[in-house]
Amino acid sequence: MMTKYAFFFDQSRCYSCHACSVACKEWNDIEPGPEKWMTVYEWEDGSYPDLRVHSLAFPCGHCQNPVCIQACPNKAIFKEEKYGAVLVDDEKCQGCRQCLKACPYGAPKFADDAPGAKMSKCTMCFDRLEKGEIPICVASCPLRAFDFGTLEEMENKYGTLRQLEGMPDPEITKPNFIVKEAAPKKQLIPYDKEKALKLMQQRGDLGTVFEQIEDVMEVDKKQIPRSELKMKHDSTRALLSETRNNAG
Repeated sequence: MMTKYAFFFDQSRCYSCHACSVACKEWNDIEPGPEKWMTVYEWEDGSYPDLRVHSLAFPCGHCQNPVCIQACPNKAIFKEEKYGAVLVDDEKCQGCRQCLKACPYGAPKFADDAPGAKMSKCTMCFDRLEKGEIPICVASCPLRAFDFGTLEEMENKYGTLRQLEGMPDPEITKPNFIVKEAAPKKQLIPYDKEKALKLMQQRGDLGTVFEQIEDVMEVDKKQIPRSELKMKHDSTRALLSETRNNAG
C-alpha cells in the first residue's frame, strides 16, 4: 500500500513573506517569473476599521485523486509509490495544459504562455526526502506555518480540515494538504472608531482627505484588487500579477 505524506499549513502563522516561494525557486533552480511551484496568495475583505488580509501558501495537494493524471493525454504525470508525490515526466509532457484545466488548485505551472511550454510543479522535494530532509518550503518558513509528515501523523496532530474559505471543494481531488484557519480577529485595544476617522479626515496642509466617513467604511468590493482567493488564472501574466512579490 502506498505511503501517503501530507503538508500542513497554519493560516494564522503566515504573513505572506514569500520565504517559502523564494527558497523553492532557489533550491530547484527556477528562473524569476510565474513558474512558482510554491505560490503565495493574498486577498482581503471588509473595510476600515474591520479590514482583514488573508494568506495562503500552496504548492500542490499531491492528491489522493489527482485529476491532472487522468487529464494528461501523454501520460506525463504519475504518482510515485514511496511518498505519494505527484510528479511530471518532462520528456513526455507536450505542454497541452489539460492538466491545468483539470486541476482546481492551479498547481501545474508554466514559465510562459508560449504554445508547447512544458509543465512543471512541486515535487514534494522528493530529492530532499530521499536524504531524510523535509521539503525546503517547510524548512524555510520563519514563523513555522508549515509542517510535513505522513498523512496519519499530520491528521493526528492537526485534524482533517482541507479547505480554507475560497478554496476548492476537497472532495474533488482529496488533497494531502491539511489546513488550520486563521484565528478570529480581535480588537485588543478599545477605541472610538468614528472619532478616529474624524481625526484622520483632516490632515493639516493636505486638507480634507475624504469627504464622508462612509467613503472609508463602505467600500465597493470592485475597488479591491484582490477581494477573494483565486488559485486559477487565465495566463501566466495574470498569475504573476496576482501573486507578485519582489523576488518574482
